[in-house]
Amino acid sequence: MRRLLRDGVPPAAVFVLALAGWYGISYLLLAPRRRFLLPPPHDVLRVGFLDRDSRAELFAALTVSARTALVGLALAVAIGMAVAVVMSLANWLERSLYPYAVVLQTIPVLALVPVFGHWFGFGFTARVLVCVLIALFPIVANTLFGLRSADRGHHDLFTLHGAGRLTRLVKLQLPGALPAIATGLRISAGLSVIGAIVGDYFFRRGERGIGILIDLYRVQFQPERMFAAVIVASLFGLLVFWLFGVAGRRLTAWHESTQEKVS
Repeated sequence: MRRLLRDGVPPAAVFVLALAGWYGISYLLLAPRRRFLLPPPHDVLRVGFLDRDSRAELFAALTVSARTALVGLALAVAIGMAVAVVMSLANWLERSLYPYAVVLQTIPVLALVPVFGHWFGFGFTARVLVCVLIALFPIVANTLFGLRSADRGHHDLFTLHGAGRLTRLVKLQLPGALPAIATGLRISAGLSVIGAIVGDYFFRRGERGIGILIDLYRVQFQPERMFAAVIVASLFGLLVFWLFGVAGRRLTAWHESTQEKVS
């Protein structure tokens, strides 16, 4: 109970303060004719979530965006870890490939969205590519850091026993890199959700994801539903971040317990 109070009360207090601030802005700072800029929370709840048609539309769009984000994240993890493993094999490979990984991180994603649309159409494939592009770099950087951080003494021990490169990678470097990989996964999971929403918002074609709904409600001047869609997108991103955070903590705890047993 003490831990629950310690961990739950501060976020709940901040939520109450944020809700009070939201009401204050809606009713005290905005005139009734301008209240569409920030409709009060109970209107967002009534129109966006309690209305059956609106709720069904929101969760159908969430399903589309979630599928895009998860597929993009899976591809980013597979590609990013493979590239990091290749770069960890030799310094010259890292010097050759790492600058291009940095370039992918610095490219303005919004500038590539229309390019992907013309190349691959405006459907699922192009949206997944946006997610991969956004989520790739943290996986590469963190995995490479973890692989490079293996203890030199452990490397010498593997060398003494004549271990090959694959054995060294599987039994030494990858287990030691788990905490760094978990951090990269947590970051990339949130970025993948952002990529799915961005792809939806700017493609505006194909299946309706959350991003398409946000733009549609903006055009149709339905601020309550627009804010409801933003809240759903935010809560989904928070859920994904939390799930990967839990998975990362379990991986880190498993790694630390394994290290203690070895020691």
